[in-house]
Amino acid sequence: MHNDLASTLTAWRRHLHANPGLTLHEGDTAAFVAARLREMGVTDIATNVGGHGVVATLSRGGGNRAVGLRGDMDALPIQEQNEDIAWRSTVPGVMHACGHDGHTTALLGAAKVLLDDPSWTGTVRLVFQPAEEGGGGAKAMIADGLFKRFPMERIFGWHNWPGLPAGTVAVHDRAVMAAGARFQIVFDGHAGHAALPHLTRDPMVAAGHAIVAIQSIVARNLDPLAGGVVSVTVVEGGEAQNQITARVTLKGTARWLRDQDMETIESGLSRVANGIAATFGVKADFSFRAGVMVTANTPAERDLAAAAAGAVTELRRDIDPAMTGEDFAWYLTEVPGAFVWIGNGPAENGRELHHPRYDFNDEILPVASKFLAEVAKRALAGA
Repeated sequence: MHNDLASTLTAWRRHLHANPGLTLHEGDTAAFVAARLREMGVTDIATNVGGHGVVATLSRGGGNRAVGLRGDMDALPIQEQNEDIAWRSTVPGVMHACGHDGHTTALLGAAKVLLDDPSWTGTVRLVFQPAEEGGGGAKAMIADGLFKRFPMERIFGWHNWPGLPAGTVAVHDRAVMAAGARFQIVFDGHAGHAALPHLTRDPMVAAGHAIVAIQSIVARNLDPLAGGVVSVTVVEGGEAQNQITARVTLKGTARWLRDQDMETIESGLSRVANGIAATFGVKADFSFRAGVMVTANTPAERDLAAAAAGAVTELRRDIDPAMTGEDFAWYLTEVPGAFVWIGNGPAENGRELHHPRYDFNDEILPVASKFLAEVAKRALAGA
C-alpha cells in the first residue's frame, strides 16, 4: 500500500503545484479536492464554506466522538523559478511556495488511509481551508458555521518545515508560531527645496530616526527570554532628488509569542511615532492592525499528537517555535487542538518557505497522511 499511496499522492501534489490557486481564488483546487474525495467514495462533502473551503465528513457507526483535520489550499503571488521541474507552476506570478499543495494532498491521503482502515469508529471532519496566506480563511470558515455545522471536539493540523529532517514530526509544548500584526506610521511635514531645509519640516529625517528607535522596542521592553520582533519593511516617500518631501510612510510587521506582549509592542510603536514627530516638528499618524493570534497547542492534544507521531515516524520535542504566523490559531480559539511541523528535508538551493525555488518534498506525503490518520484515530478512541 505504501508504494501505491506514495505514487498517487505524488501525482496529486504535482498537479496542484502546476495549477496553483492564489489566495481567495482556490476554486479549481477545491474542485480537484472534491473530485478526488468522490472517487474514494466520500459522499458527505460541503463546498464553498467560508469562500472556497471544502469540508468532507467520514463517519463510521459505533462512536460518538468527532475530530477535525485541517489542510490549507492557497498559493502565493510569487513567480516560480523552478525551470528544471516538469510540474512547475503554469500560472504566471503564482506558485505554491509554502507547501500548501502538499498539505492539501496529505489530507486527501489521510482520507484514503482512514477509509482503508476498519479499526476506527466515529466522525472525522476533513477541513480544506482557503485563504491562509493573509486572506482570513480560518476566520471566514468559522463565521460560516464551521464548528456549528460540522461539530468536532478537537482539531489538528501541520506545516511542512524545511531544515527539519524529512518526515520527522516536531511537537511543541505550547507556542508553535507567533501572533502578528501590521503597522503603519505616516510622518507629515512641510515640503520645500532640499537646499533650503530650514524652511521645511523634514519627515524623512523623522522616519530615519523612527526606524532606529523602533529597534529598541523588543530589546528594551520585552522580557529577554520572550520571543518578539518588530521589522520596518517598507519606506515610501520622496519624488525629486532636490526636494524635501511632505510625507514619508513606514510600514512593517510585528510578531510575539506571549499574548501580553502585543500591548507592549503596540504602545511602544505609538510612543516612538509620536515622540519622534514631536522632536522634529512633524505630525505622525500611527495605525496597528493585529492579524493572527499565537498558535499554541493545548496540553492533552499536544500529547496526543506526540504519541501519534511516535507511532508513525521520528518524533522531536526540542524544537523552538517560529516567529512566522499561522491562520490555524483561530481554530484553537474555538476548540482544543495541536499543530505540528513535519520536516521537509534540507533547506538548500532556495528550498525555504516563500522562496521562488521552493518545492514540497513528495517523499514526506505518506508520513504526513499516516500521521493525520493516526492522530484522528487516537482522538476518536478517547486518548
